[in-house]
Amino acid sequence: MRRAHANAGFTLIEVLLALGLSAALLGLLSSAVFLVASDWNRDSGQLERKLDEALALLQIERALQGAFPHSWLDAESLTRLIHFRGEDDSLSWVSTVSPQRQPGLSAWRLENEPQQGVTLRLAQAFADNPEPRLEDAQPSLLLPGYQARFQYLHTELDESRQWTGEWHGDEQLALPLAVHIVFEALDGERPALEIVARIRNSRHRSIQPSGGLRIMP
Repeated sequence: MRRAHANAGFTLIEVLLALGLSAALLGLLSSAVFLVASDWNRDSGQLERKLDEALALLQIERALQGAFPHSWLDAESLTRLIHFRGEDDSLSWVSTVSPQRQPGLSAWRLENEPQQGVTLRLAQAFADNPEPRLEDAQPSLLLPGYQARFQYLHTELDESRQWTGEWHGDEQLALPLAVHIVFEALDGERPALEIVARIRNSRHRSIQPSGGLRIMP
């Protein structure tokens, strides 16, 4: 009886082996949980970034589609000019779309901030030139890690449509037919983003375009 009772328990070696196996299993389990959590956090971060980029592109596209040939009186020439300043690396325009849902027209400016991304400035558009208010507006980082290139669609005198790297509304007295923007990633790893927005209201009702480039309705 005493011999059977002695054989019923665990030896010290068996206990140590059981503890070692338990610790190894717990270590493997914790490593697997850590890897799953890391992948989840990384995928969640990428998803949030893609959603932010998609919302930013949609916002810019809607604002360009709502571009308005906003005119203002130049004090020197006493003529009415149209506000649209398009360069190959920046763009300022007036739109009927406002992200703050404010009544009236809003002035927008997109430009590149080196090593940071594409920034956005917003200001209200009154009866004067909105450019000074855009200069005073605080820029916000709209697309981090990207740089923008702009092109503008116009119609030549022979009625052929061409893209150009600049468009000045105070010279052409009209807006371009469309705006093409390519957002290239600074790290070169992410794919480029692209917008082609048609401008529906390109001509002012009472201001005729200049003779250099012909604007088709």
